[in-house]
Amino acid sequence: MNKLLTTSIKEVSQKISIGDVRPSDITKASVKVTSIIKPLNAYITVTNETAKKHAECSDLRQKNNNLLGRLDGIPIAIKDNYCTKEHLTTCASKMLSKFIPPYNATVYQRLKDAGAILIGKTNLDEFAMGSGTIDSYYGPTKNLWNSDVLTKFYSCNKHEECIKQNTDANLWHIAGGSSGGSAVAVISGSCYGAIGSDTGGSTRNPASYCGLIGLKPTYGLVSRYGLIPLVNSMDVPGILTRNVDDSVLILNTIAGPDKFDSTCLQKEYIPFEIADTINISNLRIGIPKEYKEKNLSPEIQKCWDEVSQYLREGGASLFTVSLPYTNYSIMCYTVLNRCDIASNLACYDGIEYGYRSNEWNSVYDMYKKTRSEGFGKIVKERILVGNYFLLEENYEEYYVKAMKIRRLISEDFNAIWNNNIDLLLTPTTLTEAPKYNDFTSMDNQTQCSIQDYCTQPANMAGIPAVNIPIKLSKNNLPLSLQLMASPFNEKILLTVAKWIEQIVQFPKLELKDIYLLE
Repeated sequence: MNKLLTTSIKEVSQKISIGDVRPSDITKASVKVTSIIKPLNAYITVTNETAKKHAECSDLRQKNNNLLGRLDGIPIAIKDNYCTKEHLTTCASKMLSKFIPPYNATVYQRLKDAGAILIGKTNLDEFAMGSGTIDSYYGPTKNLWNSDVLTKFYSCNKHEECIKQNTDANLWHIAGGSSGGSAVAVISGSCYGAIGSDTGGSTRNPASYCGLIGLKPTYGLVSRYGLIPLVNSMDVPGILTRNVDDSVLILNTIAGPDKFDSTCLQKEYIPFEIADTINISNLRIGIPKEYKEKNLSPEIQKCWDEVSQYLREGGASLFTVSLPYTNYSIMCYTVLNRCDIASNLACYDGIEYGYRSNEWNSVYDMYKKTRSEGFGKIVKERILVGNYFLLEENYEEYYVKAMKIRRLISEDFNAIWNNNIDLLLTPTTLTEAPKYNDFTSMDNQTQCSIQDYCTQPANMAGIPAVNIPIKLSKNNLPLSLQLMASPFNEKILLTVAKWIEQIVQFPKLELKDIYLLE
């Protein structure tokens, strides 16, 4: 059972279909793992009773040879900014700490309809505003790699040197963000896949730091209905899994038109699979020179060079390309991000739902105290800055100019695709996962500017992108790269990601022989 928890959805689904293992046993073991990894703080809510009930239903379908598909009986996790009718949806904020929505997000509903079993709601930066999962009302999420939890409960399929003893409990590494809880949930084996969200890199960033596949689909391919908004024109549901095929399976389940989301593509989605034998000989891959940023670590640069060489040896043609407006992208993103936050979070006033201050003397006083007490420091800062940008005297100078630059960034990418470039290969993050103390030595805005440098341009342009773990650093932490493709070209994106995955053979963690069915 232990090794089964860290294998692929494809393998465990096959065992379920032939009756080798019951969904209820897998679910029981997954819930047990959530308790093992509790010190990492991956979950805000563990939905063990719901999971047990749904697993029993899956058992019955298995018994009657009536399984709903390959996700039936598969434990999954959902980031806690997606609405779940039966459970709290907090956005990691005091403001929504007691909020239970009256409906399910489309993404969760489609997974539920496919028989997937919700294990829990995962931690995030408050309202998804961050790149470390450290600014949560429920506390920070810690990376599994180099943690005491890793040493006690996990082994590595390549060599035990992967498992590094952490001698100082205060020197832990961040999981990345804002979907850090989802990333730790997957890498730990407490679930087989998780849903994150990606506005500026919030799925790919933690995937990079935790050693996972992290997919940001094309904007509009997957419904945002029930995803509590951060930046409406950039928010995309993201997928975190341990391998590419699992991401494809989940994408095939959640993608497609949705009558509840007008920004969703109305064209029918056609599911696809990727063969195990892949030919990349006709591919043209661009290496953007602007992504060789000054803070890029030598180890990431080496990864980039090595994978570029693998692609050449595989028959692909590589070209140096230019995306001139990349250097302006993070500033543009900062302005648009704050403006949407100021607008989207105006509804949290203590009247209709959410936290309300207990002591107030007037309606104005109630608004003021509710928002002051209900929001954390980072959220309040972004609201204030966003309202400043949206003032009548500042609107043209900040918001309108940022929208114009966003158009130029998008045109940069279009020029690349029009020049017959199939994919772009870049770093995802500039370094391995930082230590918490190092990460918090800089303010949130500075860190986001560094952490999101390579990821947020894809959100600005609405294109698909995926993180691929490559190898471990000298500190035994994951090092990763990113592929980007033109809109709605997820198949070629994930095909090449799978080819790289097969070549690099990133180390696989496995649970030690501990009893999980108590």
